[in-house]
Amino acid sequence: RLAVIVQAVGSLEKVSRIVAVNGFVNAGPDFYDHPKVLNGASDLLVEAFGEIGRHSRTAVGVSALPLNVAVEISMVVEVRD
Repeated sequence: RLAVIVQAVGSLEKVSRIVAVNGFVNAGPDFYDHPKVLNGASDLLVEAFGEIGRHSRTAVGVSALPLNVAVEISMVVEVRD
């Protein structure tokens, strides 16, 4: 959530670039479209930040996630003072 960035640094204006997005998709053994699941997050970041929202990305399928959530995403965000 973008609100987490705001909570951590005070404003989205401080973001100088989105470096990386890592996504974990809770899926069965016959599911192979993990990157497609993460497309929504990647598209949102580019829409919100433009070119500085372009990032590297990892999409991994897992058999379970905490609290049985469907997707877990972590980001590396570069910010300026």
